[in-house]
Amino acid sequence: MPLPTVDLETAAHPTHSVIWLHGLGADGNDFAPIVPELVSPAWPALRFVFPHAPVRPVTVNGGMPMRAWYDIAGVDLVSRQDESGMRASVASVELLIARENERGVPTSRILLAGFSQGGAIALSAGLRHQHALAGVIALSTYLPMQGSFAAERSVANAGTPVFWGHGTGDPIVPLTRGVHSRDLLQSLGYTVAWHTYPMPHSVCAEEVGDLREWMTSRLAG
Repeated sequence: MPLPTVDLETAAHPTHSVIWLHGLGADGNDFAPIVPELVSPAWPALRFVFPHAPVRPVTVNGGMPMRAWYDIAGVDLVSRQDESGMRASVASVELLIARENERGVPTSRILLAGFSQGGAIALSAGLRHQHALAGVIALSTYLPMQGSFAAERSVANAGTPVFWGHGTGDPIVPLTRGVHSRDLLQSLGYTVAWHTYPMPHSVCAEEVGDLREWMTSRLAG
């Protein structure tokens, strides 16, 4: 059963969808306010789908239960990765993509986006998905499960473009973690539109503008 979601449609009968995953401890309402700021009047009718991650205890936060796509054991993000939690969230994204297909939006018209933890799952799910997506949006994040990625990545999404935005002063997901993930993807032939901004672990107006321009090219078809 798909996760509960906050859905926003920019016009009736959407022909494209954006599935957008929030960060640790937030919920599906977190990025809903970005829609009016981001959307261009030139775009086709879009459905934004903002799912709520399940509530689970998070080790790095003292075991406190909160909405999380997976557990985090250490501040370095890569030691003792919660691979089972990550794979369960990837499976949840697969269900959300299937629901958009049932609602009349083909996979080729779906963008998968995420911030921080949500971006890690967007990359993991999108680049493993068996049908080509319109693109993947990775904000202030990194690629987890790197050891299995080359073997598990999907041929269908090998040419799928990735927008990546990262803050140069990010204390949560350090810039070097993002750069390492970007370099890995580029070494495997992915097209990554890489942008850095003088910000912490957040989103800024300049980034929204760059994302709007990138999305315009992805929604043109």
